[in-house]
Amino acid sequence: MKRRTFIVQGTILTGGFHFGKFLPFHNSTNPSGKSLYSIFKDPEAIYHPFVRWWWNGDKIEQDELARELRLLKQAGISGVEINPIKFPARTNDLGKRSVQWLSDEWIKLLQFSFAEARSLSMTCDLIVGSGWPFGAEWLEGEERSQIVVVGKKLLWGPLDYEVSLSELFKEADPPISSPFQDRKMEMLSVKLLPSIVNNIEDVKDLSDQIPSGYIKYKIPEGKFVLYALVKIDGFMQVIQGAPGATGPVLNHYNEAAVKKYLAHMSSAIQQKLGPLSPHIRSLFTDSLELEGANWCEDMQSEFQKRRGYDLVPWLPFLLYRITAMGNTVLFYYGVEYSADFKEMIQRIRYDFELTKAELLKERFFNPLISWCKENKVQSRVQAYGRGYFPLEGSFDVDIPECETWMRRGLGTEMNEKDYRIGRAYTMVNKYVSSAAHLKGKKHISCEELTNIHMVFNESLELMKIAGDQSIISGVTHSILHGFNYSPPEALFPGWVIYGSFINERNPWWNYFHHFTEYKARLSAVLQQATMFADIAVLPATADLWSIYGAQNDPFPAVMHPVWQTRVWESIHQNGNSCDYLSEHVIQDAEIKNGYLHYGQRKYHTIFLTQVERMEPATAKKLFDFVLSGGRVFCVEAYPEKSCGWKEHQQKDGEVKDWINKMKDYPERFILLKKPYNNFAGWFNTIQEQYKIIPYVKINLPNSFVTQVRYQAADAEMLLFINSNMNNSYEIKIDPSLDIISGKQGWIWDAESGERYRLTTNANSIILDMGPADLKLLVFDREKKGPSYKPIAPGNKQAIELKNSWSVTGHHINGTLIKEEIDKLKDLKETSRWVHFCGNIIYQTNFEISTHSKIEWLNLGKVFGVSELFVNGVNAGTKWYGRRIFHVERFLKKGNNNIEIKIATTMGNYLKSLTDNPIAQYWTNEGRTIQQLQSLGLLGPVRMY
Repeated sequence: MKRRTFIVQGTILTGGFHFGKFLPFHNSTNPSGKSLYSIFKDPEAIYHPFVRWWWNGDKIEQDELARELRLLKQAGISGVEINPIKFPARTNDLGKRSVQWLSDEWIKLLQFSFAEARSLSMTCDLIVGSGWPFGAEWLEGEERSQIVVVGKKLLWGPLDYEVSLSELFKEADPPISSPFQDRKMEMLSVKLLPSIVNNIEDVKDLSDQIPSGYIKYKIPEGKFVLYALVKIDGFMQVIQGAPGATGPVLNHYNEAAVKKYLAHMSSAIQQKLGPLSPHIRSLFTDSLELEGANWCEDMQSEFQKRRGYDLVPWLPFLLYRITAMGNTVLFYYGVEYSADFKEMIQRIRYDFELTKAELLKERFFNPLISWCKENKVQSRVQAYGRGYFPLEGSFDVDIPECETWMRRGLGTEMNEKDYRIGRAYTMVNKYVSSAAHLKGKKHISCEELTNIHMVFNESLELMKIAGDQSIISGVTHSILHGFNYSPPEALFPGWVIYGSFINERNPWWNYFHHFTEYKARLSAVLQQATMFADIAVLPATADLWSIYGAQNDPFPAVMHPVWQTRVWESIHQNGNSCDYLSEHVIQDAEIKNGYLHYGQRKYHTIFLTQVERMEPATAKKLFDFVLSGGRVFCVEAYPEKSCGWKEHQQKDGEVKDWINKMKDYPERFILLKKPYNNFAGWFNTIQEQYKIIPYVKINLPNSFVTQVRYQAADAEMLLFINSNMNNSYEIKIDPSLDIISGKQGWIWDAESGERYRLTTNANSIILDMGPADLKLLVFDREKKGPSYKPIAPGNKQAIELKNSWSVTGHHINGTLIKEEIDKLKDLKETSRWVHFCGNIIYQTNFEISTHSKIEWLNLGKVFGVSELFVNGVNAGTKWYGRRIFHVERFLKKGNNNIEIKIATTMGNYLKSLTDNPIAQYWTNEGRTIQQLQSLGLLGPVRMY
């Protein structure tokens, strides 16, 4: 094959916005037989983003419900997740009353919303309950969530010590975010421990004093710790529940209570509306933010039955002190364990976490999914949280869902020490998408753009970067977070409970359809294809559960190891891709010819990220894999222990035997050290040293540029993103022959829906990844179409416009600012403009001589959405990345006028509203303190 290098530069010019055909109920298959490109070019409604539609305080009225649905439809939103929630604090409710959840009036308004959405060909999902986790005022006794916690008192002897149970209750009571006021406490045991515990015989049990209400003991000389084990019934209240759905949280470990709750909700609605299935696509359940709930009436007996020994004597030593959302606040406090005792406790802790996860599956998730099937609707579930299986939890869900947040550093950094900084996707995204891939599901949903850190400062550009990162993590459809029910007469900025300010009061609202159409095209094409992966990663879940206990995903107090996400990222940054596996998946897989097969997935390489504990059956299957020709990389450690306590010595020996057998194949069972930094370069070295062949070779891998591969029936797709909003990266890529052989290469533009034929079949491509850029490369057998012409001006001489500018600001508060400026600058730095919010219009004139030929206008750096008018004619809109416009057809010889309209963000203005409690809460208070944002056109403006 003749090799050539062809250039893919810049961002394709956008076309006009148009809606796809709206159909409210549809799946991601292709019954119409349309071509892949037709599906992409004109995506049906089901592929457009949905929004979480917060019914704030259920202060809802028919006219406003109808207005908002029409507003969303016009903006390119094709579905709503109806989500009743508590009315936001600090907000004037205009005297509007709340409608009680599940009341006749509420159900009538729900019915109206269903009918109105159907008339607009929009889809409805409905959240189960309200707030999170769901519950209700009518729950009682064992139906309410329960937790066992530990309180500790550090004591120095000699001391005659006396303490009341009430003081111990106070010590043990966890400072969770949403305590239930009627919770009841019960003291289970009180034990005294020396400063170093070697075995259970070192523990003095003082529980026989509990009936007296006091604990008294003569503390001998030395350091001791008093442990109080406390059970709290009904300990948690629904977070942000709407009226009628507040009160105590449901006990997710109580199957009868779960079924009762679900039946109560569906029966109440169906008695008025009939079956749910004609009205909604799915019933939605948010993540398990259970604040650490860990108990039910038969937990002790279930543990005994499943694990073969009694849990209760060991509970005080397993539990850590917790705080809000059940996150661990103290891992170590006042007492040390000998190595043997510590090892025993870690094994028992694993058994406890495993038992809880099993009960959650059997008693909560299985009934939930069955309930959805009985009602003939799909289950859409964020199947993760405190103490559930991070991978298998999503296996049985119809629409598995993860979440992507607007967070610090997005667009400017990719921190290697803290996975949260610079990344929109959360740590669960890779688990959820991998689960879907393993089960052959193409519809992977995402609660996207969740935002508490930069509310009112989210730009369409940042939203695009976050959404593009979602795609790289495996997402194929977005539920935007969110749209607040807020009547027009609500005091500025409106009713805001959470999230990115997707609202008609936002200056960029009229340009929002560019974003939704872009998202729709990508969702449409990705749901027709399968994400490719031939490398697998096994996270150290058993070690995490043993050492630290299960965490509150997707934001764990600790990640073990802390660099876990760096591994999958580095694989994708270097032209391979991967899925997460679990031990159960490995055990259930088949081994054939050096591949581990699970369903339609197969992997030739497995990375273990500091995995030190595993089941013997897992180790045996890995041996079979290595023996068959597969390769296993152990990063930082070899597995050397089994999981759990019972018969652990025998199982430890089995694990070690299988590991030692694998060591006989050093070319296929390899111990690696993690790098201190630059994981992208680390994996590149591994590729070269061990001949891991990427499907697309990338010459200069870096943490901002990454990719994913999808395969459709007759097409191969490579999707590249640049997560940096300021910098460009030119990279050379070489797709493998199985991608390009016999196929034509294309650029498919997700903004316009157009495609452009690459003029060579050579397998070297130069990708010029502009800021916040995405390139979708498609290789198929289509031969005809317009050739790709890069919009970048190449080496042509640039002419910088150094004119003076007339600048006019149309503030959203109705005021007007006019100014003549000699030089473009960041308007944030000027007192007149620093708190501006709205549309800024820049105008200037320039001459074109009879000998000049101008084709392009480059606005340089712009903060906000930019719309260009040349001689009064609209030349297009750019809402991210390079602001380069093709202007040749709009120009004339002699005098020309250009007008640039910039739509800003809102944060600077809201920071200035010191008497507005909503504005101050989201921009100036606590963890939401935001910096002033740059404004306007900075340039330099150049012509080519």
